[in-house]
Amino acid sequence: MLIAGIQLVVGMAFLLAGGHYLVRGATRIALLARVSMAVVGLTVVAMGTSLPELAVSMGAAAHGSTDLAYGNIIGSTIFNIGMILGVSAVIAPMIVKHQTLRLEYPFMFSVACIVLLLCRDENIDRLEGAFLVIMLALFTSYVVYLAQRGIDEDEATALAREVKRTANIKGSERRAWGINALLIIVGIAALVIGADQIVRGAMKIAVYWGVPERIIGLTVLAMGTSLPELATSAVAAKQGEHEIALANVIGSNLFNLLGVLGATALLFPVPIHPAAAAIDNWVMLGFCAAMLPLMWFGRRVGRWDGIILLAGFVAYMTFLIVTR
Repeated sequence: MLIAGIQLVVGMAFLLAGGHYLVRGATRIALLARVSMAVVGLTVVAMGTSLPELAVSMGAAAHGSTDLAYGNIIGSTIFNIGMILGVSAVIAPMIVKHQTLRLEYPFMFSVACIVLLLCRDENIDRLEGAFLVIMLALFTSYVVYLAQRGIDEDEATALAREVKRTANIKGSERRAWGINALLIIVGIAALVIGADQIVRGAMKIAVYWGVPERIIGLTVLAMGTSLPELATSAVAAKQGEHEIALANVIGSNLFNLLGVLGATALLFPVPIHPAAAAIDNWVMLGFCAAMLPLMWFGRRVGRWDGIILLAGFVAYMTFLIVTR
């Protein structure tokens, strides 16, 4: 049991370090490629902070623990809305932009509905996994296209300043590309090591305490692998970067449901636990649906909205623990 606890702690440390270096390198490379910060928040940062979920879920599926893998994906999506969006809103109310309500949120909610429908036969096969990955690629490409088409001269000038300030350009851009590519490699390596240790530790704890892998995935793993998103959105909210904070939550959910679930199912078909199909998926959809009225009225997510989300998340965690 002690060894399992050590593996969890060491694994989480590697995940946090790996996620940090990967996001740092990827964000700087995106800036070097002259991609705007709004797109970086929705795509690069959101995907980068969700890579711990990808590493853990694929590692769990490779070990045959598909309940652990799927629980981590759905639990992380719930955690992103209930805890991360809730905490960020309590720290500082977030202004909701028109594009979020017109494009990003409707797509996220539609994806949640699609995943729920795909789970009706209690299995996500390789073809369905490929479909989810393709959806993510198409959406990301469309968002980048819209951002590049809509950038004006002032934004281009500001972006150039941001590149010089952030992208580690001390000599030449070629040197900056090399340094940041190395950060990405180091981050990926740390994620792989951390994911392996976490999966091994979680499986030992599940066996020792007799806790179903689904519950471990929905709680311990989901919270642990979502720490990068929590840190990113909380800091962004505190600094007044509302767009990045909200985009990180929505983008992370899209990457979880399309990228993580899709890539995992593409390599290892994922059987869905009956309780996940009957309860967890609907709770996830409920949290996604709850975002709309909170964002719609007043075009902001205020502190009371954050408290409501946090209360809902605590209630669901209590339900899992009591009924496990």
